[in-house]
Amino acid sequence: MRKNFWQELPKPFFALAPMAGVTDTVFRQIIARRAKPDVFWTEFVSCDGICSRGREALLRDFIFTEIERPIVAQVFGATPKHFYETARLVVSLGFDGIDINMGCPDKAVVAQGAGAALIRTPELARDIISATREGIMSAGSSMSLSVKTRTGFDRDEVDTWIPTLLDMQLDALTIHARTKKELSDVPARWDDVARVVSLARGTDTLVIGNGDVRDLADAKQKANETGADGVMMGRAIFGNPWAFEKNGKIPTVQEKIRALVEHTRLYEETWGSTKSFDLMKKHYKAYANGFSNASDLRVQLMLCRDADEVASVVESFLHATTI
Repeated sequence: MRKNFWQELPKPFFALAPMAGVTDTVFRQIIARRAKPDVFWTEFVSCDGICSRGREALLRDFIFTEIERPIVAQVFGATPKHFYETARLVVSLGFDGIDINMGCPDKAVVAQGAGAALIRTPELARDIISATREGIMSAGSSMSLSVKTRTGFDRDEVDTWIPTLLDMQLDALTIHARTKKELSDVPARWDDVARVVSLARGTDTLVIGNGDVRDLADAKQKANETGADGVMMGRAIFGNPWAFEKNGKIPTVQEKIRALVEHTRLYEETWGSTKSFDLMKKHYKAYANGFSNASDLRVQLMLCRDADEVASVVESFLHATTI
């Protein structure tokens, strides 16, 4: 296992944001086949769940393929000993790194004392990072360790919270440029990312900016303006597996909806009956959008029950429609 794959990346580098219920191995493979980011993250996984009887069901969120490397396993929780055990598991699964979510604003996650709640409990946050590092070391690895967080809980806490994390000698730190209270309801403040970059100067911790990144050109501009080592894109990937295309490729409508079929088939092949087919349908609105008769196509797709029906609907649409 490489000690720190982060140092091998180009600067600036570009990463796919972890999004629960969206960026599973299937979607990551679809993206990797078209325009691969420099780093992938898994969906976040509960350390408490991994250390419980529900472990087997959660392990599917840790499934990945070689095409997705380098890939970081993201985890969350509030119990240090569970991070220790989860880190050992992540090492055994062959990940390139482990990332601790200290920024999720979801009420259920915060109620557990996890995610963004850790901004209010810096001592616990430090204990969790230490336990994770100890778990990595006890497994005989030097796998990289990173954190994803926000600028504060209900106010700006960059000058107090970020140094707490930097003192833990992380390999990378992703900063979502909003507070927990702000969710995604206000524009991301990239001047705060620049502040974090300044605080990290003189350390070995790379800084990744996140929030309101429209496309790769916007990501490059934000990296240049803030000095961030990398930029993370999230919502820009919906319906567009080419979002990380460095040459600015704009996919045709035919390419987009054929990617939809490929995505659906791979979803069905990978998950079978272990995940509801309806979960795949959340992607259809994004794929089938912005062209003539897209709404009619979406209506038909939402009625489909399997990949064969989806393929049939798409082929009929392409045959009958001039795009």
